[in-house]
Amino acid sequence: MPPNAPARGSGSCGSLNRPPRTRRLSVEQASESTPLLAAGDIAPTADSEISEVTTLISEPSSSSEVDPDDKPLPVAQIVVLCYARWIEPVAFFSIFPYINKMAQENGNLADADVGFYSGLIESLFSLTQMAVMILWGKAADRFGRKPVLVISLMGVTLATAMFGMAKTISQMILFRCLAGVFAGTIVTIRTMISEHSTTKTQARAFSWFAFTGNLGILFGPLIGGALADPAEQYPGLFGNIQFFKDYPYALPSFAVGGIGVTAVLVTAFLAEETLESNIFGGGRDAESGAPAKPAPMTTWDLLKSPGVPIVLYTYGHIMLLAFSFTAIVPVFWFTRIDLGGLGFTPLQISLLMGLNGLAQAIWILLVFPPLQHRIGTNGVLRVCAIAYPFFFAICPFFSLLLRNGGSTGETIFWFIMPALLCLGCGVSMSFTAIQLALNDVSPSPVTLGTLNALALSLVSGVRSFSPALFASLFAISTRTQWLWGYAIWVLMVLLALGYTVISRYMPDPDELRRQRERRRDLDEDGLLNVGGLTGVTIAGAEAHTE
Repeated sequence: MPPNAPARGSGSCGSLNRPPRTRRLSVEQASESTPLLAAGDIAPTADSEISEVTTLISEPSSSSEVDPDDKPLPVAQIVVLCYARWIEPVAFFSIFPYINKMAQENGNLADADVGFYSGLIESLFSLTQMAVMILWGKAADRFGRKPVLVISLMGVTLATAMFGMAKTISQMILFRCLAGVFAGTIVTIRTMISEHSTTKTQARAFSWFAFTGNLGILFGPLIGGALADPAEQYPGLFGNIQFFKDYPYALPSFAVGGIGVTAVLVTAFLAEETLESNIFGGGRDAESGAPAKPAPMTTWDLLKSPGVPIVLYTYGHIMLLAFSFTAIVPVFWFTRIDLGGLGFTPLQISLLMGLNGLAQAIWILLVFPPLQHRIGTNGVLRVCAIAYPFFFAICPFFSLLLRNGGSTGETIFWFIMPALLCLGCGVSMSFTAIQLALNDVSPSPVTLGTLNALALSLVSGVRSFSPALFASLFAISTRTQWLWGYAIWVLMVLLALGYTVISRYMPDPDELRRQRERRRDLDEDGLLNVGGLTGVTIAGAEAHTE
């Protein structure tokens, strides 16, 4: 046996006792960069050689380390994704101004039946969206974010353009459900923004994301209302075009479809893929030689991951509060004062809804990022959780002020109501904060798409029933005059208090991160130990052969 055989064995065993970073690189160097049969090169024969190898390997890794959280936000990519995000609320809300009239004309419905069928069409959209959301999330995790996003945008664009051509209730349901099937846009965009941002930049990125959604909610109804039945609205331009007489709701659908086409093109040519190629390629990364990332977790395993269940529940609870309030407040503003409402005119409702949207944009764009940086995501969620019950409780107070305050009460009402409405809109920061909390509890980047899909499936399920349910509860409250017509607000305050309680149990993202790092280090150490032992075995076999 050659005299350096024992040195080879001791060198391999000694590598197991080095720090993890050094051990990993030395094993890779021995296994990939050095001929296996060059015995003297695999294991140093003297302590000085061991020291030299260790120094050469470990120093560059420590000096080249860069904090990944310092990566700047790719503004151009965020803008592209926000534009793609804009089309979804535009397509969803563009039909609201004319869907009731369209359903009545297509189905020859009585006035009393219109609300049922229009509500059914929107509920089926949300139910369809809920059924396919997880599939889109898994597809994005498996095949890549960009192809799923482009295909989803194409489907939404086509289904929305076809909706205006429907001539029966069945066709309206079909095209609307088809739009729900291609609901992968929102989950994929959320995931891509998460992957483009860091813990330091995600608040700003998702503020833009939320603001873009508000713009879609603003422009969608404007497009639908301005372009519906153009032959009737603009007889000088479209009055002689028979097509628009036969299909009075085709123009707004085509307009939204045209916007969708631009979103498809912008995304296809400008958006960058954010999922590493080795996710579904297997083997080792071509550049670094590191092991490929693990396959995505099963949905059940993901649901059992630390922090995931409570964050998903909180996400659903916040969305329930949002959807129920959105369903109640227009009816509350319109209902007569003596029945428990505010008795606003349509113009007053429009102005206050515009003020509401402006206030939400200010809170999300200007207040949320520095506040989240100062008190953290959980801090923002808890502040909103404290504010929610007061925000709901103030609504019946406004009605009481108008009901019993006379002219003085009306003056006080118009002095304080707009200001308190703008102040209360700060609770909208919880919508963005809970998205950041969802990102924080994701076990790994591989599962981010599926986790977002789970959350949005939950949201779609809540949206499928909550508007109709809470609008009906408000009607029952005013009709029976329980608690002078304010029983619905007692229910809303109780629901908000539930969020106040659950917000105290949100997981600490830093602790979850440390737990994942410790688990990952243990897994890597186990793999490296196996690799080191394998190196010992190979070295012993070579020595025996020699």
